[in-house]
Amino acid sequence: MNQLNSAFTLFLSLLVEAIPFLLLGVLFSSLLLVFVNERKLIAVMPKNPILGALVGSLAGCLFPVCECGNVPVARRLLMQGAPTSVAIGFLLAAPTINPIVFFSTRTAFRDQPEVILFRFAISLAIAAFISLVFSVQRDLRPLLQPSVVWMMPISRTEQSLAATSSPLLQSGTFLLGVTGQPQRLDATQITFDSPSQKPLADKLVLFLENMVQELRELGAILVLGSAIAATIQVFVPREIILDLGQGPATSILAMMLLATIVSICSTVDSFFALSFASTFTTGSLLAFLVFGPMIDLKGLGLMMSIFKPRAMIYLFGLAALLTFLTTLVINLHVS
Repeated sequence: MNQLNSAFTLFLSLLVEAIPFLLLGVLFSSLLLVFVNERKLIAVMPKNPILGALVGSLAGCLFPVCECGNVPVARRLLMQGAPTSVAIGFLLAAPTINPIVFFSTRTAFRDQPEVILFRFAISLAIAAFISLVFSVQRDLRPLLQPSVVWMMPISRTEQSLAATSSPLLQSGTFLLGVTGQPQRLDATQITFDSPSQKPLADKLVLFLENMVQELRELGAILVLGSAIAATIQVFVPREIILDLGQGPATSILAMMLLATIVSICSTVDSFFALSFASTFTTGSLLAFLVFGPMIDLKGLGLMMSIFKPRAMIYLFGLAALLTFLTTLVINLHVS
């Protein structure tokens, strides 16, 4: 009974901690949808993958959200046709590369400035590298959920290919009206007017409707992820995880596993990590501070609203491997 009470308390604490940032992310997402013209937004974004990765990874300085608020914003960027490197870079880096996290990390580790420096440098490097890897995939849609793909704009190349393709009725097409010409189901996307061109009253209505819809969709996933994280924390005590390793490599793995399970918000996780500073190496503390904001149980559910399982495996595998290797170098050669 005590374990159930503890699990419920942890569940509520995770929700109370995450919901303000989810609200903030949904707010930014709705502002992007309603008040930003997607054509102008795409036009100003760098097409070069390297520049796009850097811009996306540093955009968290302008949108200070944690790992709950970054998902709706990254999803909106993909829906509006932003380059892959920009959206993935923002998704992975924004929970760490923002002024709120910098201030909290500086407060917690004021006596260890190397932790502050390495946390932001490693997070930025990993986010930029993974976004570059994903940008190699010319068409990201096979890796995205159908609800995201449906809202993405169709490129001019695809429109011209559709216009020059066979007039025979094909998969994904239908006959409409009196022209007798088959039309693609997804071609209906390009007939939508940009919300930024609507009257102010319509914009406000759309803004509220989108906020309610995204909160309903992502809030349900957040509740499920928080329940799983709280259950695992109670029935798999953190002492068991920490006992798994105290060496240069195993301590890193233990702290990455702990970061995934406890799912602490990136704005306060440095104070949690500080409690292990006397027993764990600098590299393992950094593993906790770098990997947790990118991948944790609470955030995995939210990210599955964007990506299919195959893409999630790529993201998780790359983030885990790069975090392990960089922090192992710090354990062996720096600290």
